[in-house]
Amino acid sequence: MSKSAETASFVLRFNQKIFENEKGEPQVQWRGNIRHVQSGDEKRFSEYDAIVKFMQSKLADLTMAATEHQSPEAQKGILSKSFDLWKRVAADTPKLVLDTIKDPKKGITQIQSQISQVGDAINEKFESTIEQLPDVDSFRVANKEDVSELSEQILALTKAVSRLEKKVNDLAKK
Repeated sequence: MSKSAETASFVLRFNQKIFENEKGEPQVQWRGNIRHVQSGDEKRFSEYDAIVKFMQSKLADLTMAATEHQSPEAQKGILSKSFDLWKRVAADTPKLVLDTIKDPKKGITQIQSQISQVGDAINEKFESTIEQLPDVDSFRVANKEDVSELSEQILALTKAVSRLEKKVNDLAKK
């Protein structure tokens, strides 16, 4: 049985620093900080790799906690699969950000495509998880008839226990 899905949320803040290098040429540097919402942990960054490493670390912790009942080999395999998405993100995002800055309309279209692909991947994982769950149709909520029947059975058992108790008391007196 799989554990319930956990959530990891991150807040990214970017600051742009425009400056001139030693040759007087204009330069730009993006930096900022990333915060893991659930833990409050925060890290400053000036390189994209720092963002990915921070997120991977938090997600690895979450995955390890969710798979603590698994063997070390199974944990390693699950962790590896969970990072497949991040390998794609790490490879595609820097170019995506630059393209979006250059051509916002095209960038938005690419971002929507990426979100759709991630949504498809999540949907596949969700469907495979659902297939592993017990048959939900075999479970049902108790209705008034069920409660009434159960009450009658409890009452009958109570009367039977009272009769037995009386017999035991009568035997004890003899």
